[in-house]
Amino acid sequence: MIVGPEAYRLRFFLENGFTRKECRVCKRHFWTVNPNREVCGESPCTPYTFINNPPTKRSYHIWEMREAFLSFFEKRGHTRIKRYPVVARWRDDIFFTIASIACFQPHVTSGEVPPPYNPLVISQPSIRMTDIGNVGRTGGRHLTIFEMMGHHAFSSKDREVYWKEETVAYHHEFLTKDLGIPEDEITYIEHWWEGGGDAGPDVEGVVRGLEISTLVFMQYRKVGNSYRELPLRIVDTGYGLERFTWISKGTPTAFEAAYDSLYKGFFKIFGFNEPDSKILSEVVKLSGIIDVSDDASINLFKRKVSEAVGMDIPSLELFLRPVESIMAIMDHTKALIFMLGDGLVPSNVQAGYFARFLIRRIKRLMDILKVYVPISELLSMQIDHWKNQFPELVENMDYILRVADLEMERYTKTMEQGKSLIMKILKDEKIRKSSNIPTETLLQLYDSHGVPPEIVKEIAEPQGVRVEIPAAFDAMIASLHQSSQPSKMEEDILQDMPNLPETELVYYTDPRARRIKAKVLYSDGKRIVLDRTIFYPEGGGQPSDIGIIVANGKEIKVNNVKKSQGIVVHYIENDQSIDVGSEVECIIDLNRRISLSKHHSSTHILIGAARRVLGNHVWQHGAQKDVDRSRLDITHFEKINSSQLREIEVLANRVIQECRPIRTYFEDRNKAEEKFGMMLYQGGVVPGRRIRIVEIEGWDVEACGGIHCSNTGEIGIVKIIRSERIQDGVERLEFVAGEQAIKYIHSQEDMIQRISKALNAPMEHLEVAVSKLIKELSDYRKITEDLRGKLAAIIYSNLKSETINGIKFFFEKFEDLLNEDILAIASYIVRKDKLSLVVFVSKTDGYVVVMCGEDAIKRGLNAGRIIASLVAGIGGKGGGRPDIGQGKIPISHISEFEANIQNLKKQIGDMIGL
Repeated sequence: MIVGPEAYRLRFFLENGFTRKECRVCKRHFWTVNPNREVCGESPCTPYTFINNPPTKRSYHIWEMREAFLSFFEKRGHTRIKRYPVVARWRDDIFFTIASIACFQPHVTSGEVPPPYNPLVISQPSIRMTDIGNVGRTGGRHLTIFEMMGHHAFSSKDREVYWKEETVAYHHEFLTKDLGIPEDEITYIEHWWEGGGDAGPDVEGVVRGLEISTLVFMQYRKVGNSYRELPLRIVDTGYGLERFTWISKGTPTAFEAAYDSLYKGFFKIFGFNEPDSKILSEVVKLSGIIDVSDDASINLFKRKVSEAVGMDIPSLELFLRPVESIMAIMDHTKALIFMLGDGLVPSNVQAGYFARFLIRRIKRLMDILKVYVPISELLSMQIDHWKNQFPELVENMDYILRVADLEMERYTKTMEQGKSLIMKILKDEKIRKSSNIPTETLLQLYDSHGVPPEIVKEIAEPQGVRVEIPAAFDAMIASLHQSSQPSKMEEDILQDMPNLPETELVYYTDPRARRIKAKVLYSDGKRIVLDRTIFYPEGGGQPSDIGIIVANGKEIKVNNVKKSQGIVVHYIENDQSIDVGSEVECIIDLNRRISLSKHHSSTHILIGAARRVLGNHVWQHGAQKDVDRSRLDITHFEKINSSQLREIEVLANRVIQECRPIRTYFEDRNKAEEKFGMMLYQGGVVPGRRIRIVEIEGWDVEACGGIHCSNTGEIGIVKIIRSERIQDGVERLEFVAGEQAIKYIHSQEDMIQRISKALNAPMEHLEVAVSKLIKELSDYRKITEDLRGKLAAIIYSNLKSETINGIKFFFEKFEDLLNEDILAIASYIVRKDKLSLVVFVSKTDGYVVVMCGEDAIKRGLNAGRIIASLVAGIGGKGGGRPDIGQGKIPISHISEFEANIQNLKKQIGDMIGL
């Protein structure tokens, strides 16, 4: 904190009878008109006194409170703007919109881009995962999804909009005159705020124990441990919609106030009566005084509630369990309809992780309730409840319900698989010795394998292994994924260069030009900067142009081109210096440029086709354009099937045949966002006050800096080569366009002709010929397997074995037999002798197989472990299951392998427990 008391000594306070005081409990400073007030007014210094005793002149439904706030500021010169998505795709430092100001960071708050309106007012659905463990415990004080109502003003040296005085005055007027809250009930607590790298003093508005608003005066940028003044002075306010609605109704919890009829609906569908309001009121009041974020404080909280309501702790826990679980499910399902509705695909990484995390937490909470309701039914209830306030949710309802049910189904399977993993952990020597599974292991099991700690506890404790689940377990999980990936350090391509003017970008103004004249501004033998250039620099997944620069009749190869701060740097071959000020000629490889532009325009066409075929949740996850072929990575919740792939390709080629215009132009960022929405940012974060738009008429619009065709017909054709799932929730489409697509099709035709010739069948009969060949191969395979069985029986009858502790042990070295033959012999033996152990090795290539009969496994033998010990230390590798293990050793080490066999025979007794 770098400001003193003067930052909060406002004329508004002094002229309206406010006094600055120090809270006798928390020692924070606050402002009040009540001369008798000795505490700041916020819990835990003051208990909640609004429950069953609202301070407002009337109660408000949540939509009424939102409208009252927005209308109040509209009447005072603010422009109302629509909500932004909850998935913050315009940010590279956070996954979700965590507050209304996040919509304007960093481009507006840095002064780079003007605000869409100034001043403005918004009610922004926001998502935070930091307090997820307390959702449901504190009656609604903690939520993962909430609406942040905010009025914002951005003042600069050229224009003062308004600052502290007006901000507090607006706030006070809204609370007292519009809502009817007595002013002696309101306190303003001095505070320091930081978020998104910005900072400034703020005051918190508090009424009857509850903080309902934060008025931030953002004027600093935090850089390391120091603060620098921002180019703007920003009014950043946050009025909690749910909290305002709560104090207006005075209900025991914010859920009753904010969710209205849905609150009753959720308790009903889970088969529970609504909780006793008197008990619930005491629970929530005490949750405001006692911290409930760790195990010790939760135990204290339960004791205090038990005393207050005259209920023993077991009965209290029985009362709290369904109440807390159902309220948390209510919160999480609302968060999900907004996440999924804004196009998020559940996955194991980045923002998608949290959608999966919430779905899995809902399943765990239902397990606690011992009641299962299909998640799609709960989400459908949520959409139906909020559809009049957020009609866009209905548009994506099918996707929301389908993907949620699919995720829940996958999670159920994951948990079944996880049980065997728990059994494996319980055999760990450290776990057995300590008789305890540490928190770190619980976190890893859930984060990496989806195994909930409750299942671990259920399986482990009957075996004498203690499992303590921390109260903050879910918050710990969320913290592992809270931040976006840190930005990579960019190469300083302008290092050691003098100050240079920005380069004129001729590749934008005349993309079909092959050569231009330019003047040299800088040259160091490796890098050249010109006053203008035709060379496109690499960016957005598109490689740079290559070509030559002709200087004094000498051709200099340009191998790479990059751009930084408006300056284009040409990287040249060898160490060739050019005189600064001299005129040169730039010549690009135009055929390469045309091929790249066709592939780039095809990428935009394909993303549009994918969205129309698969759904609005499809977003570009990444792309790489090249001369020969390109790839497009898209978000999708399941593998794309061949029918969908063909439909995408047909749609894309239809757009190409229609010769739709492709327009490229620069647009004011705010105007572009208002016109096209956040769909602009398919390719990721785009900086700048003005952004370059690539618009394919009636099909796709994106912010993009790449080189494109002038109409779709120039592409000619696009062919999708393959699709593959490169990570959870991401599908990759590999494709070719233009002449490269024709070349690819020709190569496929050539291959078919070669196959036709090899099978001695005309192309039109090739399918029949291949089917016949497959049947013949299948018949031969059956004959081969039958012969292998007979061979195995013959060899078995001639093999020697020895009996060790009741186990029939076979060892043999084979030569001139296929590995499949050796495996067939071993399989035959263990079927015949269920108490057998077989070890075979090939002298031809070092192949090793170990197999155990059914009864030998029951007595403790494990083929996978045996082969691992046999090949260890002799340069081999191997492993497997209890019934079979396979591996390989160098044939030069077969004698050492035989020595290991002798040791194995000595250990068989120990293996079977004798």
